[in-house]
Formats: sequence, C-alpha cells, structure tokens
Amino acid sequence: MSEDTPPEPDRLDGAPHPRETARLIGQSRAEAEFLDAYNAGRLHHAWLITGPRGTGKATLAWQLARFLLATPPTDGGPSLFGDAPTPPDTLTIDPDHPVARRITAKSEPGLFHITRSPHPQTGKMRDQITVDDVRALGHFLQLSAPDGGRRVVIVDAVDEMNVQASNALLKMLEEPPARTTLLLIAHQPARLLPTIRSRCRELRLTALSPTDMAEALVLAGVDIEGDTAALAELAGGSVGEAIRLSQGGGLSLYADLVGMFATFPAGDRGRMLRLADGVSARTAVPRLDLMLWQVDLIMARLARTGALGAPPSVEGSSGEATMLLRLSPDPQRARHWAQAAEEIGARVRHGRAVNLDPAALILDMFIKIQQTAAT
Repeated sequence: MSEDTPPEPDRLDGAPHPRETARLIGQSRAEAEFLDAYNAGRLHHAWLITGPRGTGKATLAWQLARFLLATPPTDGGPSLFGDAPTPPDTLTIDPDHPVARRITAKSEPGLFHITRSPHPQTGKMRDQITVDDVRALGHFLQLSAPDGGRRVVIVDAVDEMNVQASNALLKMLEEPPARTTLLLIAHQPARLLPTIRSRCRELRLTALSPTDMAEALVLAGVDIEGDTAALAELAGGSVGEAIRLSQGGGLSLYADLVGMFATFPAGDRGRMLRLADGVSARTAVPRLDLMLWQVDLIMARLARTGALGAPPSVEGSSGEATMLLRLSPDPQRARHWAQAAEEIGARVRHGRAVNLDPAALILDMFIKIQQTAAT
C-alpha cells in the first residue's frame, strides 16, 4: 500500500482486501443458505454475518454484494416469452463483469461501505464507527437506486459501532428502504443491541478445516511456513490468524515457547531471557503481541488437556502433547491453569497500560508461569 493510499482497517497486512478476493473457501453452507433464500423470494433486508475472525465474513459480504448488484431483480413471474427466469445456482460473479470491476475500483454507485474512519484532526484511525459514518449512509439511501436496481450496504464491523451509531443504524433497520440489502459483519454479535440482532437474519460461518485453510492461504498469495495442520490448529481455523502466524514466524516461536514450558517447573533462565530480549525493541510490538497471544493459547491448551484427560489431537509443535500431559494431567491442574491464565492476563494488561518495559513484562510473566507449574 502506498503512502497516498488511505488506511483500510478491514484489510489484513499481507493479504488482499476482501473485495479483491474472488472466491470464498470453506463456507458452502452459508452460501447455499443465502442462495436458497434468494431463489425462494425470501431475501431478508438485513443479514448478520457472524463467526470467528478470519473465517471469511468480509469476503462473503463482498461476494453477496457483487451477486446482488450484478443479478437483475425479478418479480418471480414469467418473462415476456412465457418462461420463468432461471434461478441462479451460484453466488460467484465473473471478475470481468462491470459490477465486479467497479466494486474492485471502489466506484460502484449501488454500494455503500461503512468501516472505521480516520479522525479528521489527528489522522489516526478511530477505534469505533461513529454516528457521522452512519449519517453518511442516510444520505446514500435517500438517492435513487442506479437504473432502478438494488442497493447494498456493507458494515464492517457492526460490533465496532459506538452507542450513537448503533441507534442510528437501528432506525434504518426499522424502516428499511426498498430494494436495499444490509450486510452486517459481526465478530462479537453478543455486543450488539438485541433490537439490531432481532431485525437481521444470521449467516454463521465456521472455522476452516486444514485443507480449506491451505487452499485459502494459496488463494490469498501467502507462503505457508511449516505444517499446514499445525497452522490450522493454532489459528483455530481462522485464515487471518494463520496469515499472522505464517508471516510472523509464528510456528517457530510457538515451538520455542513449547520448549520452554517443557522445562518447567525447573525452568531455563537462559531461554526465558532470550525470549524476553526478542521483544525488547520498540519495533518488536507485533512480536510481543504474538508471543502474549501464544502464551495465553498454551495455557488454554493446558487447561483443556487436564479437563479432558487428553491433549488436542493435533500438536502445534513437536513434543507439545507430552508437555501438556505432564503439566496438566487431571481436572484439578486444569482449574489451576485456567485460574493462572486469568491472573497472568490481568498482570500483562496492567503492565502494558503503565508502559512496563516489554522484556521485563515477558520475564515477569514467565516467572509467574514457572511458579504455577511448581505449585
């Protein structure tokens, strides 16, 4: 992305924007549910697209937008020649279709896209969608639909709206304009106003299988590092997390952390210091975030192993299963690890809030984990 291109909060670094992704992988059930509703004449005015992060929610929304804007609306009756129109059997639109090309170029007049925007004074990306963003949608809806066709609105993500923006959107959901479909992406639908959820039909996406994950990463042009099955396991079936792991050396870092956990409760001070030094630089914030996330993941897998009496079926790194069973062999240890994860997470959040030195933060976390293993 060039310096003159405005930032896009719904674009994942190292991957194409969802509007540029021609095909959705691993979500055929959600696609079929929407297509069946369309062909049956039950197209709801608002669809809530939910599911884990990185499973294709935005890709599906842009696919639905292309389909709706490129497919001529019919009244369901016979044509001038006496034959009923043939119902579409796919949501896929040719990338060379004029609608698809206009959407890629961000020039489609029948589409309105809402996401977080930069603050007009600071230029920094807001952490919420504001009421001004939704009011701009109101102006769009007052315009006549191009060529008498449909209009589509994508909100990414609706759970990032502040209270005022949510109330403004609710009014539009209560009085939906004709021939307008709203596609609302939600990572945490429980955060939404119940009245918003009740006025939408939900399309839920699921975690991707290792095979679908590999295909989606190839489609995104991402070079896969290491074992695809381990990548899918640690990413929880999320392409977004898999990209972050693959590009950030995530699998090798996870192997280092598993190796360190394997030394507990005795511990390996040198290994702890080396890992802590790896996030000490100011430019190492992404690696710090990745390490904190992976440590939290290992403790969750420890709790799960003790609760179920068996480790996960797929190892994130060689030797992980042995380590998990040794440190968490029973439900009592599982509860202990779950409680420790909560307490350590609170310490980490406090340390980051007061700008504690990253290396000191990581070393303190490792010491607490060592103490937990020794209890």
